[in-house]
Amino acid sequence: MTRPAVLVARAVFPDVVERLRHHFDVEHNPDDEVWSADELRRRLAGKSGALLTASERIDAALLDAHPRLRVLANMAVGYNNIDVPACTARGVLVTNTPDVLTETTADFGFALMMAAARRIAESEHFLRAGRWTKWRYDMFVGADVHGATLGILGMGRIGQAVARRGALGFGMPVIYHNRSRLPGEVEQPLGARWVDKDTLFRDADHVVLVLPYSPAVHHVVGERELALMKPTATLTNIARGGIVDDAALARALAERRIAAAALDVFEGEPQLHPGLLEVPNVVLTPHIASASVATRRAMATLAADNLIAALTGAAPPTPVNPEVLAPRRD
Repeated sequence: MTRPAVLVARAVFPDVVERLRHHFDVEHNPDDEVWSADELRRRLAGKSGALLTASERIDAALLDAHPRLRVLANMAVGYNNIDVPACTARGVLVTNTPDVLTETTADFGFALMMAAARRIAESEHFLRAGRWTKWRYDMFVGADVHGATLGILGMGRIGQAVARRGALGFGMPVIYHNRSRLPGEVEQPLGARWVDKDTLFRDADHVVLVLPYSPAVHHVVGERELALMKPTATLTNIARGGIVDDAALARALAERRIAAAALDVFEGEPQLHPGLLEVPNVVLTPHIASASVATRRAMATLAADNLIAALTGAAPPTPVNPEVLAPRRD
C-alpha cells in the first residue's frame, strides 16, 4: 500500500521529522530555505499534506494545482498565510497550534513592554557605544510599569495572559477592547474593564496589541490612533504585521509623539520599514515571541499531531475549518 507523501516546508526538530517518517514519505527542508512561490508549488507536487510555517503562502491557484492535498498543518496560531475559504471550498483541512504558546508569548510581550517603558535597548546601545562616562539623575529615565494603566487590544488567550501579568504581578489597572465584551467571570479576577477603542488609546499608559490579523484590521493602528495616545505612552505589538501602520509609527516615534514602541512583528517581514531603524526609542525583535525551546517543540509536535491524525483517519486536535472533516475527495 502506497504511503501518503507529505512536505515539511521548513526545518523543524529532527525527531519530529522522524516521527512523521513512521507514517509518511516525507520531503523535508533541513537547510531551512525560504522557498519561492514557484519552488513551493513544485515541492507540493504529489503531496497529500504539508507542515507549514507563516513563510509559506497558500492560495486558490496553488490549491488547484495540487488536487491531492488534504491537510495543511500550520506551525503557528495565526494562519493568514493560508486562504482558508479556498481550502474549505476544496475540502482541504487547515490546522494551527493554539494554546501551546500562550504563556510564552505573553511573557515575551510583557518583557518587550517593559523594555520599551524603561528604555532598556536604548540604554544598552548607549553603553556598548562607549558613551557612558558618568551617572546623571535624568539618564534614560523612562516610565513606570507598576501601577500604570495597561491597555490591551485583543483580549483572547494571549491578551488575557498579558493582563494577568499586569494586574496580578504589577498592580496595573487593565482596560481592553474586543469586538465583544468578555464574561464577568473572566474580567473580575483581572479587574479588567471593557472600553471603546478610542478610550483605550487615550487612557492607557502602555498599549499591547494581541489581536489576530485579518484584512478587516489592516492598519487598525495608524495616524489617528497614535495621535490619541499620551506622549508618555508606549505601544507593543506581538500580534501580526499589518495591524500597525509601520510608516506612521516610525514618524510618531521620530517626532516623540509617543514615548516608545516595542515590535516583534512587521509589515512585509523579514523586511521592515527603514524609518524604524533610524529611531532610538523602539525595541525590535525578529518575530520570536514564542521562541522558547519547550514552546517551539510543543508547536512542532502539535502540527505533526494534526498532520498524522488528518491523514490516518483520526480527529485532528486543532482544526481551523472543521467543516471539511466530513467525507472528502481523495
